[in-house]
Amino acid sequence: MRSKGFTLIELLVVIAVIAVLMAILMPALQRAREQGQRAVCMNTLKQLNLCWILYADDNDDRLVNGEAGIKPWSGNHINERYWVGKCWDQYNVKGGTRLPRATQIANIQDGIFWMGKYVNDLGAFACPTGQRLELLTYNIFDGVNGLPRDGTYNSGTGLKGPNGKKLWVKKRGEIADPSHRLVYIDEGWATPDSFAVHWQSNWTWWDFPPVRHGDGTIVSFAEGHVEYKKWKGSATIKFGREHVDYHADSLTPVTDEEWEDLRFIHNGCWGQTNPSFPRQ
Repeated sequence: MRSKGFTLIELLVVIAVIAVLMAILMPALQRAREQGQRAVCMNTLKQLNLCWILYADDNDDRLVNGEAGIKPWSGNHINERYWVGKCWDQYNVKGGTRLPRATQIANIQDGIFWMGKYVNDLGAFACPTGQRLELLTYNIFDGVNGLPRDGTYNSGTGLKGPNGKKLWVKKRGEIADPSHRLVYIDEGWATPDSFAVHWQSNWTWWDFPPVRHGDGTIVSFAEGHVEYKKWKGSATIKFGREHVDYHADSLTPVTDEEWEDLRFIHNGCWGQTNPSFPRQ
């Protein structure tokens, strides 16, 4: 007479079935979780971008100092308090060093967005995909009153590119096409100063492609909208995955898809394409 209960083989079959179901369901659950986080990030960044617009409205169209916690230099940001203080140290070392939580909070609250009462929630500065002790994941682009890079400004005045419009701008009115001019990027490990991209001669990634949102990131634009940007090049994605929390080496695109990824950042930052940019 057979005893009540499962045999060893039956138990193993049940376990195997459960394992197969988990293997099928886990990717779907992870995608759903990422899509939820992406939606929260997009909403958070939209609110932060609105603060950026409101600041200009309150200050005669002048853009906020986009350098995160870096003291003004060369007279380009005199009397312009940075929008937020820096929260990352040793960003060129793998594993990096986040500043202590208390220091990060103090540095965030030292920025004009907090002091000027445009933002009063620490959660407004970071995406939910942020790693432990990452209180700041969003960064402003060089071109919208961030750090003036060589070839984009002259004595505090933005130089004009081939389309006759300024590359590095200090006022919203100087932005020729606000719906395509990038303001914020969910960088993840927000580097000090601003998100950098070359304007001329060096056609490599300067700051790196963030990939925390399904091999892509969230960006905002000067007229207020936000969107999810998924990278197309396999090397772009691979390089981003390998440099999630540190800045070292560089990436030169090879395929058309990889050049398209860099061109998106290049055009969005400067509002136009350098005539010598490859693969136009």
